[in-house]
Amino acid sequence: MADPVLDLRGLSRAFGALKATDDVSLTLMPGETHALIGPNGAGKSTLMGLVSGKIAPDAGEVWLEGQNITGLSVAKRAALGLGRSFQVSSLIPEYSAQRNVMLALQARQGHSYRFLKPVMRDRGLRDTARAILARVGLDARASVEAAVLSHGERRLLEIAVALALKPRCFLLDEPMAGLGSEGTARLVSFLQNLKDEAPILLVEHDMDAVFRLADRISVLVYGRIIATGTVDEIRANAQVRAVYLGEETPA
Repeated sequence: MADPVLDLRGLSRAFGALKATDDVSLTLMPGETHALIGPNGAGKSTLMGLVSGKIAPDAGEVWLEGQNITGLSVAKRAALGLGRSFQVSSLIPEYSAQRNVMLALQARQGHSYRFLKPVMRDRGLRDTARAILARVGLDARASVEAAVLSHGERRLLEIAVALALKPRCFLLDEPMAGLGSEGTARLVSFLQNLKDEAPILLVEHDMDAVFRLADRISVLVYGRIIATGTVDEIRANAQVRAVYLGEETPA
């Protein structure tokens, strides 16, 4: 059996008396999309912060491809291949979509951002950035500043930036937010193939999208995982139906 790409081991984090993450363990395997779902306040954002390095755990470890990265910064985790797209945008708003992607390409190549202007004349780099933007449907918006893009377009740009870094796995936090039905359908289609490049840990409220994308689902409630399984297993789980999917458990 293949080793996990991402391995979360007993992660816990409290904020005062509130235990936002309570002994959470899960794995992300090669070629899969593992969705993390749960009601508001379940601790999903805290868990993603623990994985990305934005939040330090009180206990537990984060392993990436067999390496313990628990003590590493956000930047060092990204350099090792943790590709992130989060609810709070990390884009540079005054830069165009193309420039944002080119910055990521530069970072992957180890170049300094100080040399952005000369790099903008690098046709190969520009063409690579445009090709990545085309993959997420933003080719026609390449010259538009990130601040001017719609909310949904910025989410797509974040995914383009993550793609430019060629990550070992993707962390996607609410990628469907603000896209609308047509945009969601297009992104779902794209993500169905993206996991072949690198597995995806997905947080998403759109359950239709989750059920279409996920190979496995973990359900988080009050900071604890109450169930992990396939789509069919999660749909059939009486506890999950009662506490999250909004269905009454049969008497």
